[in-house]
Amino acid sequence: MARTTKPLTNTEVKQAKPRDKEYNLADGGGLTLRVRPNGSKLWHFNYTRPFTKKRANLSMGLYPAVSLAEAREKAKGYRELLAQDIDPKLEKEREKQEKAKLAANTLEVVSRQWFDLKSKKITGNYADDIIRSLENHVFPKLGNYPLSEITAPMVIAVLKPLSNAGKLEMIKRIASRLNQIMTYATNTGLIHNNPLTGVRHAFENPTATNNPTLRPDELPELMEALLEASIRKITRYLIQWQLHTMTRPGEAAGARWDEIDLDAKIWAIPPERMKKRREHVIPLTDEVMALLEKIRPISGKSQYLFPGDVDPKKPANSSTANVALKRMGFKGRLTAHGMRSIASTTLNEQGFDSELVEVSLAHIDKNTTRAAYNKAEYLERRRVMMDWWSERIALAAKGELSKKPSRKALKVVG
Repeated sequence: MARTTKPLTNTEVKQAKPRDKEYNLADGGGLTLRVRPNGSKLWHFNYTRPFTKKRANLSMGLYPAVSLAEAREKAKGYRELLAQDIDPKLEKEREKQEKAKLAANTLEVVSRQWFDLKSKKITGNYADDIIRSLENHVFPKLGNYPLSEITAPMVIAVLKPLSNAGKLEMIKRIASRLNQIMTYATNTGLIHNNPLTGVRHAFENPTATNNPTLRPDELPELMEALLEASIRKITRYLIQWQLHTMTRPGEAAGARWDEIDLDAKIWAIPPERMKKRREHVIPLTDEVMALLEKIRPISGKSQYLFPGDVDPKKPANSSTANVALKRMGFKGRLTAHGMRSIASTTLNEQGFDSELVEVSLAHIDKNTTRAAYNKAEYLERRRVMMDWWSERIALAAKGELSKKPSRKALKVVG
């Protein structure tokens, strides 16, 4: 007949006195209280390990931090595991490792893992904008939290100051980036689901605004202001370079000497620097070639046409032209990106093929077969158009734009 163990009472556990040697008080079902000579009392679960059939003890915590009722509840859980042939000690170690893994996978650590992958698919300027937004607005308060502990209310509280400052577009971008990070974490098994799917809806939507730009007939005003502006010479050349080549601010600011073929008179921007990750080849006009000769004495020994002011080993910041335009009095009227619109509007109004204009602006051609076929053909046709545009800029700088016949009046069609 099996021996029956009488369950312990709270009084027995509380009043158990230390002896010269440690001893055990059994509660039944494998649960024991070990009383040590120093007076400490430690709960243990004694069991037979599945498969090996060896006896083992599993520590369950000190009394009174772990009460009798709590110890019994833990022991019940261990017996349930044993009924499924799961070793409680191994399961406890697995849970411990899982918790350590979760604690190590903080929001900042996982965000940087995601960013390493993301940055390979986007331009350098865009990558800088992403990591800077996280470092400035997210990591300082949430970066050290395990990803599994991040909740929507926590993120909303962190973004609230941006909302109060009216920076709704910034909130939209950060919320999107955090959602991408959480999706990455879900797909890689770090968390079970994305808790931030609705975060952006906790704030107002930003008002859509276009980049301010000038009318085509205001081009002479821009050129006159650029000529008289109290700005660095290299910044003046940067604005002229971007205006002539119809490129985006980051593409222009990051121009490298090794991207330019002087003999072929082309500038080939590699895919990694383009918004759509596709090489963009730009025919260089006589005016642009002359501009290069002005730039060479300043930055010819650098790898960049427009080296950074603070760190010459890096390219100029993509916001350099914007800052200069504001100083020139165009705040609210024109941005660096808006200069592309001056070119686009002018060329379309003058009757140039709209498809040529779109290709020159590096707007992606959805028909990839046609895009590949047209690449060589378009280059020479674009060269005619770009020559016309550069000449127009030159005349505007001289105040002689009115002497230039309109494109529509020309008999030769490029």
